[in-house]
Amino acid sequence: MFKNALLLATLLLPATFAIAHEYTKGDLHIAHPWSQELPPNAPNVAAYFIIHNNGSSDDTLTGVDSPISAEAQLHEHVHKDGLMKMQQVQRVDIPAGKDLVFAPSAYHVMLLNPTDRSLLTDGKRFPLTLHFAKAGDVTVEVLVQKQAPENNDHTEHSH
Repeated sequence: MFKNALLLATLLLPATFAIAHEYTKGDLHIAHPWSQELPPNAPNVAAYFIIHNNGSSDDTLTGVDSPISAEAQLHEHVHKDGLMKMQQVQRVDIPAGKDLVFAPSAYHVMLLNPTDRSLLTDGKRFPLTLHFAKAGDVTVEVLVQKQAPENNDHTEHSH
C-alpha cells in the first residue's frame, strides 16, 4: 500500500509543480507571476503578479532584480493631466490584510533591455527576486505567456 502511495505521489509531483505558480514567505503570498511575450525588438519587458499580505502588519516591496536584466524597476501608472503615464517608484507598500495587484495599467516590474531574450517566449520562465522590508527576499519564476491570463481576477484566491 505504501509503495503504491509513494509511486502515485512521485507521478503526481511533477504535475503539481507545473501547475503550482504561487510562493509564500512569512505573511506574504505571491500568486501567478507572469509576463507577456513581446516582439523581438521590444526594448523592455514587464512582469506582473499579485501579493496577498495575510499578516497583521504592513510590508514594503523595496526593489526587484533578475539575472535577465541589468536593471529592474518598480513602476506604476498614474492619471495625470488627462493622460495615463508610467513612472518609476522606489517602493510599494503592501497593507496588512490586503492584496496588491501588479497588472497592466497598474503597478508592474519593468526589466530594462533584457539580455537573455530566449527566455521571453511563450511557455518559458525567468527568475525574478522581490525584496521586501520585513519578509526578506522572495525569488519567483515568471511565466511568459502569449496573452494576459484570462482569469486574472484577484478576488478568487485561497489563503
